[in-house]
Amino acid sequence: MGAITGHCLCGAVTVTVGDPPGWVGICHCDMCKRWSGAVFAVFPSRDFAFSGPVVEHASSPASFRAFCGTCGSHLYMRDTDREERDLMPGLFQETRDWPVASEIYTDRALCWVQPAGDHKRATEAEYEENNPSPIGQPT
Repeated sequence: MGAITGHCLCGAVTVTVGDPPGWVGICHCDMCKRWSGAVFAVFPSRDFAFSGPVVEHASSPASFRAFCGTCGSHLYMRDTDREERDLMPGLFQETRDWPVASEIYTDRALCWVQPAGDHKRATEAEYEENNPSPIGQPT
């Protein structure tokens, strides 16, 4: 798959990703639910290009969330300790055909969010056993 380009709701921010993964992930932790409704796609940071009024908010001591400074569309989440960003797949037309590859914090999922398919799933305890959070999850 070649580079893909997407944009926010108003079109003020454009994002291009050079090597998209072709899948999406779902996180049901409280912070992700409040911010995005739970869906994201992970992209290596080196493959990004943004133009327009991107604004970042420090959502925790180790994470930032970005949005369009004009319309408020959610753009990405980044942690200070990793080289990836979690983008909103709805920014790109191509993502409508991408399968769900992983789902975490499944025991915290909203009752109406139950993706079908054979993908990796982990409860809060299972995920945090292998990925301890330095700050924990907000309630």
